[in-house]
Amino acid sequence: MTLAMSWDEWAEHDATALAGRVAKGELTPAELAAQAAAAIARTNPATSAVIEVFEDVVADPLKDGLDPRGTFAGVPYLMKDLGPTLKGRLQEMGSLLMRGNRAAADSYLTGRLRQAGLNILGRTTTPEFGLCSSAENPAVYVTRNPWDTDHTTCGSSAGSAAMVAAGALPIAHATDGGGSIRIPAGVNGVIGLKASRGVFSIAPGASDLTGLVSTQGCVTRSVRDTAAFVDSCRGGAPGEFMPYWMPAEPCSTLIRRDPGRLRVALSHEWGDYRATPERVRALEEAGRFLEKLGHHVEWALPAVDFRAAFAAQTTCYISNFAQTINNLLAPRGLERPPAGLIEPVCVRVWEEGLNISYTERAQMQAVFNTTSRSFGAFFEEWDIILTPITALPTPRIGTTEYLTISDNPSVLDWFGNLWRNFAYTPLANLCGIPGISMPMAMQENGLPLGIQALARQANDGLLLQLAAQIERALQGRWNAGKRPGVHVTGR
Repeated sequence: MTLAMSWDEWAEHDATALAGRVAKGELTPAELAAQAAAAIARTNPATSAVIEVFEDVVADPLKDGLDPRGTFAGVPYLMKDLGPTLKGRLQEMGSLLMRGNRAAADSYLTGRLRQAGLNILGRTTTPEFGLCSSAENPAVYVTRNPWDTDHTTCGSSAGSAAMVAAGALPIAHATDGGGSIRIPAGVNGVIGLKASRGVFSIAPGASDLTGLVSTQGCVTRSVRDTAAFVDSCRGGAPGEFMPYWMPAEPCSTLIRRDPGRLRVALSHEWGDYRATPERVRALEEAGRFLEKLGHHVEWALPAVDFRAAFAAQTTCYISNFAQTINNLLAPRGLERPPAGLIEPVCVRVWEEGLNISYTERAQMQAVFNTTSRSFGAFFEEWDIILTPITALPTPRIGTTEYLTISDNPSVLDWFGNLWRNFAYTPLANLCGIPGISMPMAMQENGLPLGIQALARQANDGLLLQLAAQIERALQGRWNAGKRPGVHVTGR
C-alpha cells in the first residue's frame, strides 16, 4: 500500500497542519486514516497501546458521522476505552468483566468530537475502570512507555499518551479524574491539559455535579492543537446541572500572544509529600526559564490542610469507584464483583466504598470546599503554581504496588502509596481548577518529566497562553528535541 506521506513528514505534522492540508485539497481524510492505521501497526507491537482499530472507519472516515468541514477536517483520533461511548462499538474499560460490552449510543462529547472533524478510528488502553496509575494487567494487556519499554506509561490515559508520543497520530482522547491526562502526558513527553469544571460535558451518564472530579480532554504534541480541541469540543449538553462557561476570546486566538508578566509560585512540598532532588532541580530550572521570559518566580504554597484534602480525595475515589462497579454488577445479575473478572484492589475498593455513609460524604465535601477556597485565595495573589508532574521516578513495568492487581490488603494504604508519587495532580480535580503538563524536563532514566502549571478556575486560556509562550521560546523543541525509542520514524 502506498501512503500519502513519508514517516518523517507525518511526524512533523501536528493535527492543525494536517487539517490545513486537507482544507487545501492536498490530502483527504481517507489518506490520513490509512496513514494513521499504518503508524499504529508500526508502533503498537512494542507499546501495546491500541486495543482495536476500526477498519471500517479507516476505509470510510465519514461512515460514523464525521463532519469533514470541522476544525480538524478528518484528522485521525483514538478514543480511550473509558468515558464517552461510541454507538455499536466495544467499550471494555480495561476489565475482564466488561469484555464484549457494546455501547447503545454515542455520548454527547462523541458527537462534539465528530462535529469538530476528528475521525475516531480506534480504542486505546486504560487500567481497569481508570483507577490505577498504569494499564498493566497481564491478563488484559501491558502498555509500555515508548521512551523505554521497560517502564510504564502511567495512567490512566495510558495508550493515548503512548501513541501520541510515538508519533502514530498527533492527538488522542484522554480523561482526568486525579491526574489521568497530566501524569501520562508528563512521563510520555506530550502535552496534557486538564480543563476546569464547566468546559467538557460528561453527559448523558453523569455531570460535573455528579462526576465531581472527572473531566474529559486530549493529549497532543502542540499547544495549538490542544487550544483548537478546547475551542471545538467544549460546551454543555441540554440539562446540565451547572452553567458551562465560555471564554471572552477563543483559546486559539489567545495563544498567539504572550501573557503579561505572571506571578509564578514554585512548589513541591505538599503536606507529607516531597519530590526527589532530581525533580526539585528540574522545577527550579523551569522556574529560571520562566524568569528569563519575564515572569516573577518564587517559592510559595497555598495554606491548605493537605492531609485533610488527600483524605477527602481518597474518600471520593473509594465511594465513586465503588458505585461505578456496583452499577456494572446489577445489569449482569451479580451481587458482588467476581474475583476472577475484577482486579483485587477494585474488589476491595467496592467493599470499602459500599460502607461509606452520607455523613462521610458530607464531611468530604466540606473539605473540598475549604480546600478550594484556600486555592482560590492563593490565586488572588498568584497567577500560576508550578510543580513537577510526579514526585518519584516513573515505575518500571511489574511494579505492582501502584496497580489494582496489588495484593495490598488495605485500600487506604494503597491510595496513600499512590499519593507519594502522584501528589501534585489530584487536588486540581478536587477544586475544579485547570492544570497542564508540559514536556519541559527529562528524568535521569531518560524518560520525560512533565512540568505542571495550575491556575485559578476558568483560567484555562492563561495556561495555554503560557504553554504557547514556552513552546515558542523552545522553538517547538519539547523534550529537548528528542524522540522516544519507539517512534513511527523508526529512529
